[in-house]
Amino acid sequence: MRTRRLIVLISAVLIITALLLVSLSVWVAHQNATRLFTGELESFSARVMLRTTMVANQAEEALQRLEAINVPPCSREHLLEMRRVSYSRRYIQEILYFRGLQPVCSSLEGIKKSAAFPQPLAMTPKGYRFWYTAKSDLGIEHDMVALGSAHYVVMIDPESLIDVLPYGAWPINVALIGIKRNLVIASSAPLADNGWVQAIHTHQTQFQHHDIMYHITRYPALNVATLTWTSTTPLDRDWQRQLLYWLPFGGAVSLLAAWLILRILRILRRLQSPRQRLLEAIRAREIVVHYQPIMVLEDGRLAGAEALARWPQPDGTFLAPDIFISLAEQTGLITPLTELIVESVFADLGQWLQQHPDLHISINISATDLGNPALPTLLEQHIAYWHLDAGQIALELTERSFVDSKMSAPVIAGYRKMGHAIYIDDFGTGFSSLSYLHGMEADLLKIDKSFVEALEYNNVTPHIITLAKTLHLKMVAEGIETPQQEAWLREHGVEFGQGWLYSKALDKQAFIAWTERR
Repeated sequence: MRTRRLIVLISAVLIITALLLVSLSVWVAHQNATRLFTGELESFSARVMLRTTMVANQAEEALQRLEAINVPPCSREHLLEMRRVSYSRRYIQEILYFRGLQPVCSSLEGIKKSAAFPQPLAMTPKGYRFWYTAKSDLGIEHDMVALGSAHYVVMIDPESLIDVLPYGAWPINVALIGIKRNLVIASSAPLADNGWVQAIHTHQTQFQHHDIMYHITRYPALNVATLTWTSTTPLDRDWQRQLLYWLPFGGAVSLLAAWLILRILRILRRLQSPRQRLLEAIRAREIVVHYQPIMVLEDGRLAGAEALARWPQPDGTFLAPDIFISLAEQTGLITPLTELIVESVFADLGQWLQQHPDLHISINISATDLGNPALPTLLEQHIAYWHLDAGQIALELTERSFVDSKMSAPVIAGYRKMGHAIYIDDFGTGFSSLSYLHGMEADLLKIDKSFVEALEYNNVTPHIITLAKTLHLKMVAEGIETPQQEAWLREHGVEFGQGWLYSKALDKQAFIAWTERR
């Protein structure tokens, strides 16, 4: 996979991961708040059912105790025993002795003359009869629950079945529901609507209606269910508090994931082959061009500049051109690299060259580039687009480009016919041979900086200068760093010079600014 595609893929994964982690944080915050909220409802329901079971067990135990009494019904001793049973059990309000469905006597009233009880509403799993009634012989309208055995009925205040205080952070209401008849046996607050009726007969344990959350806990053995409910306002507040915790956590995890993915990306880039890295750099136009001024030694005027390729690295440094240009030549990438440099030169300085028709830019091309038929067309198109003179673009070739004269000579002649000056670069460092030097078509010879550095004790440089003059070639001395070197070269007839004495290679903005100051 190409690195750029890999970067796009990893960047997409990075963005998706960050969004997923943040979304997950929001979801976890909401789930956590909901879990705590519903947990309160469930816990309260369990405690209510525990209380209901406790009251029911006490009533059943009282009935068993009453059935064991062996004294004449409704006698003074019998009434006393019923009172003892009632008073010793906190949840029992009254005990009645029955014949069939007719109350005969009561622990409160003694002999009782009241209407017969209706048929029971239900039978408990243990065989006890169950009534729910608002009738009272005392003339008080108050709902009561009655649980009866064969001969006795105990009266229980239904509020005692749900008399549990919530200890959570918000108020919770509860109702005890008879499942078969949808009967509200006891309720701590009025139910707002009958939305629970349908839900109570499904497998639903939790539902929300408007801004109220309901929770249902069923006890089929008793044919009852507890219905707890509360406002969702505390849930919203708790969710916001949870979000304040989970969202930064999700953000931190996203940053960690981003760091890990970027580390993986760097490792993958390092694992790439040098050729693949260079190919991706060319495709991504990461190779940039810097420009080193070329000066007229006689009067210090600017003559032009040499275009030099630079490959920026992630750490802010530049990879040495000798390394990646040699790599490009060895791996077949020199042609696209040269085309990129040509396009960059015109993009950077096309307008500048148009404004300064007496100046030029020299571009290095390799021996391989001489076989590229697209390069002359590329040069023509850009020159025409910017309305330049072909002489403003010089082509620098190394001596190796002239070795195979049968191949190179027609191409070089074609470039000179187009109007481009031909420079012999790095003369004397490679394949120098008088046999082909005599027949080459060139306009200028560049003296390598190694000869310039050794002017004081090297006798080769004067001979190179003499040879260039004999062949009617102008000269550019590279690597001039001191005024003494500049003076010596000027005295020996070298026309042009470049080097750190004037300026290092500059990016396009710095180069244009430098030329304006000069």
